[in-house]
Amino acid sequence: MGSAILSDLATEIVIPVCAVIGIVFSLVQWFLVARIKLSSDRHSSSSNNGKGAGYGDSLIEEEEGLNDHNVVAKCADIQNAISEGATSFLFTEYQYVGVFMVAFAILIFVFLGSVNSFSTKSQPCTYNPQEMCKPALATAIFSTISFLLGAVTSVVSGFLGMKIATFANARTTLEARKGVGKAFIAAFRSGAVMGFLLAANGLLVLFIAINLFKLYYGDDWEGLFEAITGYGLGGSSMALFGRVGGGIYTKAADVGADLVGKVERNIPEDDPRNPAVIADNVGDNVGDIAGMGSDLFGSYAESSCAALVVASISSFGIDHDLTAMCYPLLVSSMGILVCLITTLFATDFFEIKAVKEIEPALKKQLIISTILMTVGVAFVSWIALPSSFTIFNFGSQKVVKNWQLFLCVGVGLWAGLIIGFVTEYYTSNAYSPVQDVADSCRTGAATNVIFGLALGYKSVIIPIFAIAVSIFVSFSFAAMYGIAVAALGMLSTIATGLAIDAYGPISDNAGGIAEMAGMSHRIRERTDALDAAGNTTAAIGKGFAIGSAALVSLALFGAFVSRAAISTVDVLTPKVFIGLLVGAMLPYWFSAMTMKSVGSAALKMVEEVRRQFDTIPGLMEGIAKPDYATCVKISTDASIKEMIPPGALVMLTPLIVGTLFGVETLSGVLAGSLVSGVQIAISASNTGGAWDNAKKYIEAGASEHARDLGPKGSDPHKAAVIGDTIGDPLKDTSGPSLNILIKLMAVESLVFAPFFATHGGLLFKIF
Repeated sequence: MGSAILSDLATEIVIPVCAVIGIVFSLVQWFLVARIKLSSDRHSSSSNNGKGAGYGDSLIEEEEGLNDHNVVAKCADIQNAISEGATSFLFTEYQYVGVFMVAFAILIFVFLGSVNSFSTKSQPCTYNPQEMCKPALATAIFSTISFLLGAVTSVVSGFLGMKIATFANARTTLEARKGVGKAFIAAFRSGAVMGFLLAANGLLVLFIAINLFKLYYGDDWEGLFEAITGYGLGGSSMALFGRVGGGIYTKAADVGADLVGKVERNIPEDDPRNPAVIADNVGDNVGDIAGMGSDLFGSYAESSCAALVVASISSFGIDHDLTAMCYPLLVSSMGILVCLITTLFATDFFEIKAVKEIEPALKKQLIISTILMTVGVAFVSWIALPSSFTIFNFGSQKVVKNWQLFLCVGVGLWAGLIIGFVTEYYTSNAYSPVQDVADSCRTGAATNVIFGLALGYKSVIIPIFAIAVSIFVSFSFAAMYGIAVAALGMLSTIATGLAIDAYGPISDNAGGIAEMAGMSHRIRERTDALDAAGNTTAAIGKGFAIGSAALVSLALFGAFVSRAAISTVDVLTPKVFIGLLVGAMLPYWFSAMTMKSVGSAALKMVEEVRRQFDTIPGLMEGIAKPDYATCVKISTDASIKEMIPPGALVMLTPLIVGTLFGVETLSGVLAGSLVSGVQIAISASNTGGAWDNAKKYIEAGASEHARDLGPKGSDPHKAAVIGDTIGDPLKDTSGPSLNILIKLMAVESLVFAPFFATHGGLLFKIF
């Protein structure tokens, strides 16, 4: 078997050091963004970067004779309003989520403690009955602690992301006065702050938790890593509420602002006369930033937990080989270093001079990080793994070589890139699919909707093949552990992925602030260009999140099947098949709830915006100020109330099915929800993204074709706005929340597997 080149002591040092490097790097980026002053002291803002001084730093505002001081003060005011709105919403959301967190923690303790009637005696190990392991009560206590740890880390990740985004949005607007390159760097650096903080925090907290739990568990690694799975459950359950609540908030405001403002009143996007405009900009931060942050943190935590659980019952765990055991964490550590180098390519090595260079720069980030990461993973696999070892494979041990494990991670990594680029092809207005959708607006909204739906369904094909190939290759090489590390491979460049993702909403907000502060048309064009690139990259980010969710949940499913001692999942048995049918239905039920929530919240918003336009004299003329606060309150109240039923559906399904119908039916439910959820999530995200960019394509009027369809306010443009409005809840609420549904049900089933295996299936026992 041999041993790894890297010693256990070196592993214990390398992982936290990489995490700390990530945190320090994010603080440096934050410091650089903070140097852009939100005051009218112009000299400080233009002298902070000697590079490109001269023409690049001359403020356009001066050429156009606008009062610089007023513009900066307005930007600062708007930024404060957005920041306050986002903070107050998240605090309200976290109060509700906090109650749930405590209740669910008690539930975990009671269910897992009751497996052995709360006995404190040691018990035979699950996978090796000759050995004695720690009592089930210990697993209950430590699973509860790791659940709370994961939940708190997830909430903190989302909150910090939102704070950084609201700190950076106005600064990006002000930098846009010096040119598009400066604005890009401000937005991208702010995204990087969030990406690195999240990746490093997730890794550090998990590493510290493992070491603290080890003080009690000692050599019982099977029990230790079973308890650690609670970390993934905590992360994802918070992400669910963040995604659904934030998604309902942002889309209620967006749909309300668009329908009344653009379609009925014919005023531009983000016009300060629109009462819903602040709520719309707040929504970008609570949905796309805080929700996205928690979501990707959850994926990261779960893929690490799935890999660790399988490794603990393989030769790594049996031989107590710490370095090989920590392979998933070492891959993530390497990811932080790789992403750090990649980020410098965007901010320091190359400067963006023109609008058309923005999107290629973001795409290069993905390609560079993937290529460097492939080399990094090869290095980690060489130093951290023995040349050959065994991996648990449903009851038997499979012999695996270290190069096979490298290929598993590599397959996941490259599959992620493929999914990203396919998503981009279907959602970017630079390619024919979106241009076809825009063209269909000539004949009205109905044809636009038909074309958009067809595009979404078609965009599922290649990503599913990519996921299928990566599952087949990684399972053939290293069973379920292979699939878990493939998911980790896809998420290994999470810091770069998140930086690109967070960049989008920051640019979107920057454009909104420019419009509201009454800045010149040229500034708005620059922020729009940043935003359009951000829209496409956001779709790429969602593609990554959905692809990794499919792999993560399959790996968790494998770990659950092993833990629940099911030898085979036979689709032909009625118990499993009914589960399969119900599981496949769940994503539809969940989507119906989230879509309807957005619809009913948007209805209230539309009525309120119309009321203000009708009853506030001088609002359309720009003399009177709208009542922004009422619209913010409508969004907040609706999203808090409406996020509870979809959340309850996802959290309670595994508990009810496992307890009443047993582990076999539950395995069917998990398989069904995975298979149908991935398809709906990809098509919903891409349909919405395509409609959004078709509208932007017509608005930008960059080509002859687009100018034929335009300008803003033309019939094709109005049809495009309707398509975009329908797509909003698809791409920002239902689609992204579905990947959490798939993962969360799987990780929850794994955490409660000991209880289900012992006491589950009550109905079948009675009848």
